[in-house]
Order: sequence, then C-alpha cells, then structure tokens
Amino acid sequence: MALKDYALEKEKVKKFLQEFYQDDEFGKKQFKYGNQLVRLAHREQVAMYIDLDDVAEEDPELVDSICENTKRYARLFADSVQELLPQYKEREVVNKDVLDVYIEHRLMMEQRSRDPGAARSPQNQYPPELMRRFELYFQGPSSNKPRVIREVRADSVGKLVTVRGIVTRVSEVKPRMVVATYTCDQCGAETYQPIQSPTFMPLIMCPSQECQTNRSGGRLYLQTRGSKFIKFQEMKMQEHSDQVPVGNIPRSITVLVEGENTRIAQPGDHISVTGIFLPILRSGFRQVVQGLLSETYLEAHRIVKMSKSEDDESGSGELSKEELRQIAEEDFYEKLAASIAPEIYGHEDVKKALLLLLVGGVDQSPLDEYEELNVWQVNTARTRITFV
Repeated sequence: MALKDYALEKEKVKKFLQEFYQDDEFGKKQFKYGNQLVRLAHREQVAMYIDLDDVAEEDPELVDSICENTKRYARLFADSVQELLPQYKEREVVNKDVLDVYIEHRLMMEQRSRDPGAARSPQNQYPPELMRRFELYFQGPSSNKPRVIREVRADSVGKLVTVRGIVTRVSEVKPRMVVATYTCDQCGAETYQPIQSPTFMPLIMCPSQECQTNRSGGRLYLQTRGSKFIKFQEMKMQEHSDQVPVGNIPRSITVLVEGENTRIAQPGDHISVTGIFLPILRSGFRQVVQGLLSETYLEAHRIVKMSKSEDDESGSGELSKEELRQIAEEDFYEKLAASIAPEIYGHEDVKKALLLLLVGGVDQSPLDEYEELNVWQVNTARTRITFV
C-alpha cells in the first residue's frame, strides 16, 4: 500500500471547500461551504458539518480515505478551514470573549519582541487547538449503512461508523479542557499542553530554554483564563431489543459528545450516531483490574433523533382476526407466560408470577412506606429473568 501524501490531500480539501457549489431553484450557484466559512469567520456559526455525499461528488476516493482514517482527515479539514478563514473575513468581530483578548494580546506581544528580519509566523508558537474557534464534524455518506452495536469490533477502530440504539444514560454537560496554559514562576514563560483525552497529567517543571540553561527549576502554574475548554457529555447507548439474539443480553457502547452536539439526546430517545470508533487507555485504579488495557468509545460527530417507524406503531391499531382467534384460545395464559424468557426452560410458576405483576392488580401508592417485590435466587436460571 502506497503512502499518502497528506500535503496533496490537504490541497484537495481546500479546493473542495472553496469550489463546491449547488444550484438553487433559480439556477444560481450557491457555495455551500464558502457561505459557512463566512459565518465562521464572523462568529455567526460555531459548528461546521461536512457532508461526505458532497465530497463523493467531487472525489469518491477522498471519501473512502476519510472513512478509513477519520481522525487524521478531521485534523486536515480543521487546519484547512483555519487557513481559509482570513480570506472570508469581511469585517472585524465585535463580540470578543476572554480567550479572544488573551490570544490577541499574546500575538501582539510576540510580534513586538520578534526580530524585524525574522519571517516566522507567531501563530506557530501556539497550538492550533488554542487558535481554533470553531468545531468541525463529518456527516456520514448515505452508502454507509447503520450497524448493530455488537457488530462494531476491532476492525472498525479509527473508522467512521454509524450505529443505532436507545439512550440509557446521559451525564451532565461539563467543561473539558482542550488546551492547558501554564506560567513559570521563575522565567515567566508560558507553556501550552494540548489534551486529547478526558484525563491528563498536568505539567510541573518548566521546559523553557531559559530555565533549562540556568537550571533554576521553575515550576508551572495553571492559568485557567488562558486555557481553552469545550462542552463535554458522556452518553451510554444500548442496542434495540429486536437486534439482540435469543438468549443474549443487550450490549451497550460509550459515546463521548462534545461541543454543539451536547444536549441533543435524552435517556429513552432512539438515536442514530455517526462517529469515530476509538480506544482509550484505562487510567487510575481501573488499570489494576485484569483484562484489556484499553476501553473503546465512540466519538460522536452527528446525532440524529429517530421517530418510531410505522412498523413499531402498527401494534396500537385494531386487532386482526388471527390475533382475536389466538386470544380466544384456552391456553392463551400459558402462551403468554411461555413467551417470557423463552430461552430459559421451565420455571412456569416464576414466569406466570412475572406476567401477573406486569398486567394484573390495582395501582397502589402508599404514602408512608415503600414496598417492592424481588424474585431472586442465586446460581439458577431464575436470576437471568431480569429484562421484564
């Protein structure tokens, strides 16, 4: 397999962002991503979604490369957008936050202290994650069919996949540090630490040339105002009941959501998630547990809520003649009980008890005490009847 020239790939990305257009109803050219670049430059838009179906119209091979190595191409697209933004900036941005003022001040100080004959760009000193004030996500191609969660395996690591399921748990939206900024107490130099994972080890000793030469042993202190944060949310998604083979339990996957994709889904929502399947090294006391060295998660790029299909809602209509005939049979009670956990043989009494608890009785709401009924016996098949 020949090595890819990523400089050439970056030029393809820039050409696509600048030249891709669609004809509107009046036959005029509408530069879809050029208009988004204008809004990004003026801070009127935060997230930019790249539709891979649009990329397929220009370069189908580029789409295959993006789906196979999504993390690398997401960085290429982000760098290309960052380089193109000054060309689409028509006016100065009035609304500036603390980080804008901080970056502007640092660039001004860098230009003043730099030699007049030096041609080095001051932006090269700062990590691109700190200078970037937008988010970039991919929208999967229509040819990329949704997968079942249990079919997302090791061969999908690093690739763009689409899975469907139901949300079982959603955490609160919290700030996640993207770039940590430190200041040395001896030389006053600033150090930047890009963070790519939910956990990181803070820097302690100053790595500047002045402290290394003088051996002053300067210590770094975190500057919260100069650091960059992004919205972060963790979500658990479980596969649908119709996707679970008989005798198995539903599988779930961890989805990490960032930026503008947060607060889209709530527990109980049926969603379709397009993202990158990635491993993450265990940290803390979880390293002591025997087993795999790393865990897997899905880095969400696009979350779409799914409404119930017509097949799911067909059960709420009128009963058919065949269903009425089955209800009229004498052994209907036994059939309903046998339909509970059919992979477990026997235990008809337990299944009938669970059936009666589901459909029978009168609702009672005691005010002074809390009552519950537990059916449990260790090391028997009864303990597996837990999904009711």
